Amino acid sequence: TVPVNGSEEGKIKAPKPMKTGTTIAGVVYKDGVVLGADTRATSEEVVADKMCAKIHYIAPNIYCCGAGTAADTEKTTDMLSSNLTIFSMNSGRNPRVVMAVNILQDMLFRYRGMIGAHLILGGVDCTGSHLYTVGPYGSMDKVPYLAMGSGKLPAMGILEDRFKGNMDLEEAKALVSDAIHAGIMSDLASGNNIDLCVITKEGVDYIRPHRESIYNYKRQAKYKYKPGTTPVLNKTVNQLELVHETVQMMETAGSS
Repeated sequence: TVPVNGSEEGKIKAPKPMKTGTTIAGVVYKDGVVLGADTRATSEEVVADKMCAKIHYIAPNIYCCGAGTAADTEKTTDMLSSNLTIFSMNSGRNPRVVMAVNILQDMLFRYRGMIGAHLILGGVDCTGSHLYTVGPYGSMDKVPYLAMGSGKLPAMGILEDRFKGNMDLEEAKALVSDAIHAGIMSDLASGNNIDLCVITKEGVDYIRPHRESIYNYKRQAKYKYKPGTTPVLNKTVNQLELVHETVQMMETAGSS
């Protein structure tokens, strides 16, 4: 509890932390970058939005996937896009990807993690194809492939198993789509459709939706085991005493 005006009276409860859920991923291939995301937005146990757009426009050559608090990711990417639009109007050219990353780092570091935005930034500029991850505290890392969000562990398993250098477009799209699908199947907070965004020097292909995740997973085996499969280390028997209650009606002087 937090005291109001330094007194013990009128205490208010601290806000309860909210669990967020998303699966986003990105891959660098030979001609550009492929970004992917699911479309489910949740509020605790409730699916608040089945068609939430998690791949945000930053510049004509840069897009950003957001995981975390939906309002924070949307506002952060909107502010970044506004700053880069002003730069493009003044300079007459598209911004570099590293410039967008540096602005994001300054914005997020200023708030010391209070903004719940976990971002994957991808784009193509005059120096090549780039994929960055930016954390809520302003940390940054450049990677060839990445997954973030509550479904990132199964998604990273797919990426680490099948990623290779100089992939073609169809391979990269299939890899990102399968990674997002793996996150959806393993995470209740991720779900519904899969969006993809392909960024090249020629332009951007925003595919929404690219694929609908159908929950058709079948168990590989039956999880039924014979008695005695698990050894019993010790055994304790507690005798329970049953207590029976009897209710008797009693006549009083005032009863008729």
